[in-house]
Amino acid sequence: MTKSLLNQVDKLIWGDALAKYGLPGRLLTTILRYLHAVLRDMFAGQLTLRAMSLVYTTLLSVVPLIAFSFALLKGFGVDDLLEVEIYLLLEPLGEKGKEITDNVMRLVDNVNGGILGGVSLGFFIYTAISMVQKVEEAFNYAWYVSKPRSFARRFTEYVFVMTIGPIVVVLAIGMIGSLQDEDIVRYLVENRFIGPLFVATNKLTPFLLMTAAFAFLYWFIPNTKVRLSSALVGGLAGGVLWATLGVIVATFIVNSARTMSVYGGFAIAIIALIWLYLNWLVLLVGAQLAYYHQNPAYLRIGRREPRLPSGARERLVLNIMLLVGQAFRDPEASVTIADISEKIGIPSITLEPIVTGLEQNGLLTSTDKEQLIPGRDMARIALRDVLAVVREVGETGSIGEPRWSPAIDEIGARIDMAVAGTVESTTLAELLDNVAREPKS
Repeated sequence: MTKSLLNQVDKLIWGDALAKYGLPGRLLTTILRYLHAVLRDMFAGQLTLRAMSLVYTTLLSVVPLIAFSFALLKGFGVDDLLEVEIYLLLEPLGEKGKEITDNVMRLVDNVNGGILGGVSLGFFIYTAISMVQKVEEAFNYAWYVSKPRSFARRFTEYVFVMTIGPIVVVLAIGMIGSLQDEDIVRYLVENRFIGPLFVATNKLTPFLLMTAAFAFLYWFIPNTKVRLSSALVGGLAGGVLWATLGVIVATFIVNSARTMSVYGGFAIAIIALIWLYLNWLVLLVGAQLAYYHQNPAYLRIGRREPRLPSGARERLVLNIMLLVGQAFRDPEASVTIADISEKIGIPSITLEPIVTGLEQNGLLTSTDKEQLIPGRDMARIALRDVLAVVREVGETGSIGEPRWSPAIDEIGARIDMAVAGTVESTTLAELLDNVAREPKS
């Protein structure tokens, strides 16, 4: 009975039963598919597990990150605004949110006061950087990216975000706050027709800021190219979930004061842990939605790695070398695994084992900027050597010397001869020359 029900639900979501109802039916089908994909990924456990891991990392790094931000913002004389923003973030927790903010700020003042020694300061810097690294790893998981940024890119980009991020946030808050003093704004607020709309829009400002922050994270942090439209979809979904979560948590705290009193002094710690966990989970769910928006073909199969047939793998390895060769010949072009993934339409997690095999066989190499270039002179890269990476070695390395049956060994030899006869002694350079001579459509 249960299996039959699941089959009916599956047919309803992935079939075209609702499409006959026009635009509402198609819209409902799309919503159900995204909802099904996200719930499936959550129940698989990895998203929740990574959210828990980020809670632990946050507890270690939140004070160093805020202290670092304060040190920067003091130069602008606007460090007090950051405290207000932290309180606004924890506002759904009510009085507990103010208490948590006060405790965090007290710890930050201790750090700024020079209480820490050299070793402790080094540990604080390490935990601040590891926080961003953990977020990148979680986002890379959501985006099927198996290769993180190089150390040089991580260092420069992390420092950029940690330096510019607080300044941009505080400047945005300051600009929004300064508008309240303008005469035209007062006129709009007092206007009988425009006033309610303006007040409602003003109340949406924290939500819009959070949506913009989420969208920026989805666009910037994954080690792959994320379309701005997909980042905005994920940011909007994350912002809605965050606002909804704030209402739910605030309601829960108000209605469970008696239960919280049982925990006494531990209540604030428990509330903070739950709040952190739910916020990280919302952030990862938004990242997953952004990925599925950019790659809708994976809505149904989810995190199952695509298993390409042998013919597709042969085409794939040749296509990888072709794109790398074309970029290498163009002095103004470069190509990475993310670029190839976008051009071919296959997740980078599927490309990674093949690219690794090409590198191990000296056919490809990767630069410090993660750009792929030929491993040797392209005139000495034979296409049969490229095909051998997926035909003989495969994704998990060589299988050694198997003992085939004589009849099967004979058939396999004829297949190998047929493949060798197809590419003959063609090199990558000759393939590129042939492609360059083809008329462009």
